[in-house]
Amino acid sequence: MFLPESALYTQLLDFEAQVDTALAKRKFDIQETRLPPHVQKTLRVYVFNTFSNHAKIDSENNKANESSWSLRITGRILEDGMDSKSGISQRSSPPYPKFSAFFKKITIHLDQSIYPDNHVIVWDSARSPAQHDGFEVKRKGNKEFTALIAIEMNYTPDKFMVSPQLSKLLGIEVETRPRIIASIFNYVKSRKLQIPNDPSSFICDPSLQRVFGEERMDFTTVFQKLAQHLSQPQPIHLEHNIKLSGYAPAVTACYDIQVDVPFPLEKDKSTFLSSLESQKEIEAYDEAIRVSLKKIQEHRRRRAFFLSFSQSPVEFIDTLITSQSKDLKLVAGDARHNVEKELRSEFYNQPW
Repeated sequence: MFLPESALYTQLLDFEAQVDTALAKRKFDIQETRLPPHVQKTLRVYVFNTFSNHAKIDSENNKANESSWSLRITGRILEDGMDSKSGISQRSSPPYPKFSAFFKKITIHLDQSIYPDNHVIVWDSARSPAQHDGFEVKRKGNKEFTALIAIEMNYTPDKFMVSPQLSKLLGIEVETRPRIIASIFNYVKSRKLQIPNDPSSFICDPSLQRVFGEERMDFTTVFQKLAQHLSQPQPIHLEHNIKLSGYAPAVTACYDIQVDVPFPLEKDKSTFLSSLESQKEIEAYDEAIRVSLKKIQEHRRRRAFFLSFSQSPVEFIDTLITSQSKDLKLVAGDARHNVEKELRSEFYNQPW
């Protein structure tokens, strides 16, 4: 049996869903704003190897034991005014995190036929939290080969790789979860897909239907379905030929990677001071708006007073005097106040 109260209960459930959606969106916004400000910079990664051969014995086995090589991976943040040849900045560069802080894991694969027992070298930031300016791998050997390097980036906050369908829709390949959700919200808003009588829901256009497989969705469902379109970013794969002849060090390979670094202290301070100035300016405007609203309310009250008087002067004056007379008695505590007389009509027919 349908009860009239059930309609109200359904409305409350819908309202609760809207509140949950708004809170979830605000949660992501707060998580984003609480993170320290970052700026995108270019991290130049250098990969090279050196070698040494001090063997003077004709025996090949002894020569192999005497020969050695060293593979090095290092890098630096590029700044304006940096001399690309000398690698020396024209001005003092702000302090940045050390090289290893930008990576979560680095795996180096050597030739297994040459180094069967230890051909895989792994550095994991979870096991070695100390930061380093670079990495170095040393081995003995006299055979050249190709080393494979896999680098997993350390994003703060975590970034995810977007599925091809959603990437084509939003134009995003790797980004943080809050920014991906914000992009979906902006897509829905820009195409006016929100339902007018239910702002927490929206209609899926053909592009959204191909991604989520729904004709109509609410924003709470977006959080649930988004997980299947996000995955961990793929490692960066590099190759380096270990050279044991020619000039030492061997030819250096350079790779540029975009990374997020914290604002330098000087910029942080200037940003903070500028925000204080902006806050003072906003407060001044707020005060001006408050004064203007007060004047508008006062003029509105005076206009209503004179307008009422112009429409019916006699009735307006009688009403005004009656109201003021009552207020005067309450304020002055008039002892001549007689409730019994005021209950009779003759009292109100007396001259003022």
